[in-house]
Amino acid sequence: MLKLIIEKELREIIGSTKFAITFGVAAVLILSTFYAGAKNYQVSLAQYQAAKKENLRQMEGQTDWMMVRNHRIFLPPQPLAIVVTGISNDIGRTIEVQGRGELAAHESRFNEDPIFAVFRFLDLDFIFQIVLSLFAILFAYDAINGEKERGTLRLSFANHVPRSTFILGKIFGSFLALAVPLLIPILLGGALLPLLGSPMNGEVWIKLALVMLAGLLYFGVFLTLSVFISTLTQRSAHSFLLLLVAWVFTVLIVPRASVLIADRAVKVPSIDQMAAQKNRLHSQL
Repeated sequence: MLKLIIEKELREIIGSTKFAITFGVAAVLILSTFYAGAKNYQVSLAQYQAAKKENLRQMEGQTDWMMVRNHRIFLPPQPLAIVVTGISNDIGRTIEVQGRGELAAHESRFNEDPIFAVFRFLDLDFIFQIVLSLFAILFAYDAINGEKERGTLRLSFANHVPRSTFILGKIFGSFLALAVPLLIPILLGGALLPLLGSPMNGEVWIKLALVMLAGLLYFGVFLTLSVFISTLTQRSAHSFLLLLVAWVFTVLIVPRASVLIADRAVKVPSIDQMAAQKNRLHSQL
């Protein structure tokens, strides 16, 4: 019986126009992410190699370390930042080295493109966190109460189907119908990376696979939550509204609130406090 419910869910989702549109949008976004990330990596790598060559040329005639002035070193681009930028754009990319003094990173990516400090970059993290979580809600918000409104739920339970089996079939069928097709553009994008000149060794492949696994689990959480809310509400419109509120809370509010809570739980000195402390120690020395 579980197999029949899963097959029924697969046919309903894959055969719908909504699935074709959402799958097309997701595939274009994912492939664009891989392509744009690979191209940006090539540009960053070329800039890094040119800066490194110039630094070596300038250092050839230096014989006294204390004579080093305004020598800048550059952080190399990371291969995995092609698909998940992380904090690579938040931190500085250049460090000024002198004969004495401290090392500090400068010139983050947001200095050149401030708009990305607000809207961030388009990567797999953004696609899974924002786009695909909304897709999960869009497809599963009426998984149970929608069938009740259409009158098919009574017909299904006329066959003495256990409620747990029916709900598990809905969850597994929806996940297979949505997550498995999404693997196609993700795998195609991963296959494009070596062709576009991105260095992909075994460690990078493992990390990329873990990112994909975490994204699919994140997608599955929202899919399961949508089915759960659908069982608690009588009308599909109510479940959709509740899921939108839950999405805003979990995706937008919780990540930002957690930073504030962590700051209250463990006090970390600010940059100004650290600078003042270093100035006091320098005066004592």
